[in-house]
Amino acid sequence: MTDVLARLRAMQAGDVPVHGGRTLAYVYDSGLAEADRVGREAVASFAGSNGLDPTAFPSLLQMENDVVGFTCDVLDAPSSVVGTVTSGGTESVLLAVQGARDARPDVSRPRMVLPTTAHAAFHKAAHYFGVEPVLVDVGPDFRADAGAMASAIDDSTVLVAASAPSYAHGVVDPVTPIAAAAAARGVRCHVDACIGGWVLPYASRLGRDVPAWTFAVEGVTSISVDLHKYAYAPKGTSVLLHRTAELRRPQFFASAEWPGYTMLNSTMQSTKSGGPLAGAWATLHAIGDDGYLELAERVLDGVDRLVEGISAVPALRVVAPPDSTLVAFATDGSCDVFTIADAMATAGWWVQPQLSFRGQPATVHLSLSAATAGLVEEFLGALGRAVAAALEAGPVVVDAGVADFVRALDPVALTDEDFDGLLAAVGMGSSAGLPESMAEINALLDLAAPSLREALLTAFLDRLTRPARG
Repeated sequence: MTDVLARLRAMQAGDVPVHGGRTLAYVYDSGLAEADRVGREAVASFAGSNGLDPTAFPSLLQMENDVVGFTCDVLDAPSSVVGTVTSGGTESVLLAVQGARDARPDVSRPRMVLPTTAHAAFHKAAHYFGVEPVLVDVGPDFRADAGAMASAIDDSTVLVAASAPSYAHGVVDPVTPIAAAAAARGVRCHVDACIGGWVLPYASRLGRDVPAWTFAVEGVTSISVDLHKYAYAPKGTSVLLHRTAELRRPQFFASAEWPGYTMLNSTMQSTKSGGPLAGAWATLHAIGDDGYLELAERVLDGVDRLVEGISAVPALRVVAPPDSTLVAFATDGSCDVFTIADAMATAGWWVQPQLSFRGQPATVHLSLSAATAGLVEEFLGALGRAVAAALEAGPVVVDAGVADFVRALDPVALTDEDFDGLLAAVGMGSSAGLPESMAEINALLDLAAPSLREALLTAFLDRLTRPARG
C-alpha cells in the first residue's frame, strides 16, 4: 500500500502545483492551509457516499440544501430561488441550456443568443442538445453588445446568456439590459458567473464598482457559480440556481421504463460521490462569510497591483480593465505572448496563453488567487525577465509557405495519416509525449481557423490518451 502511494506522489511531481500561488490557471488557492485540510478530509470522509438517492444518504441532502442556501444569500436570491449542486461549471451550463430547451417543446429548432465571449461550455451544450448558438460580436471593451443581442432574439430563442465575468477578458457583461430584452420576449436569461460569482458580491460589499448581475436584476432566471473556484472548495462543485422551482423542473430526469429502480436525477450524473459536496460544505463553513470578504479584499488588492505592474511594462498592455480577478494582457508586437508564457513556465509560474480570435489579439490569461496576491511583486519580476527574453528572441515566425498551407487546410478532409504528419511536424506526435515548449506550436495554431484548431487538438488528445498495457 505504501508503495502505491509513493508511486502516486512520484507521478504528481510532474504536475503544475495546486498550492503556493504560482499557478494562475486551472487551480484556485486560498492560501489557507486549515481550510484546505478541512475540505480534503471532508472529501475523503464522504468519498464512498452516493448522491443518487437522497433518502439513503440524508446527510448529502442536508449539505446540498445548506450549500444552495449559502449561495442564495450571496447572490441576492429571493425566497423563490431553488438550486442544485453540480460537478462543475460546464455541467451547470449544460443543465441551464437543457432546461431552457425542454421548457419549450413548441420550438422545433431552438436557438440561444450568446456573446462571442461566452464560455465554450455553451457550445458544448449546443452540440449535445441541438440548440443552435447565435453568436453576437462584443464591443471594443469586450463586453456583450446588449442592443445587438436584443435584436438577435426571435421566436425560436429559448435562452439568452451573459457572463459575470467573461473568462477570456475578465469583464462583466451588461446584464440589466440583456435580461430586460430577454424578459420582454418571454425568454430565459442565464448568467454564467461560474468564475466570478463568489468574488463579485464581496467586491461590491468592499465598495468596488461592479455592474449589476445577480438575481437583483429583473429578468435573470438562472445563475451558475462554481465553488471550486473562488469559494476555494475542492474540485468538483458548482451551483446552478433558478429563480423558481417551475423554471428548474425541466432539468430533472425520471425514468420508470425498465424493471429496476425508477431513475430520478437532478443533474446529468446518476451515481455521484458525496465527497466533492462534503468538501464544499466543509470549506464554506471553515472560511465563512467574513473569511470570504477578507479573501476577496486580498485578491482584489493583488489584481490592482498586478494591473499596475503589467501596464508599466512598455511591451505589454492589459486588454480590458478587469471587473474581478481575471486579467488578460497582450503585447505590442515586439514580442509574442507564447514565448512569454513558455519563459514564465521555465521560471516556475504557470499562465495560460489564449489564441487570437475574430480580430482580437492573442493574450495571456491570469486567474489571480488569494494565495498569489502576496506574490504579485515576485510574479512581476519574473514577468519582466520573461518579456526581456521574448524581446531578445523576437516574435515566433512561422515560415510563410507553412502559414499559407495551414490556412488552406480543410479539417474535414484530413485523414489520420495527415493528422499524424501535422502533429509530428510541430512536435506533437504520438511518440513525442507532452511537448516541453509550446511557443512554436501555439504560433502555428494561432494561424489556423478555429475548426482546424479543434481538429488538431482533438487528434493530439486522442493520441495522448491511449491505454498503458502490461
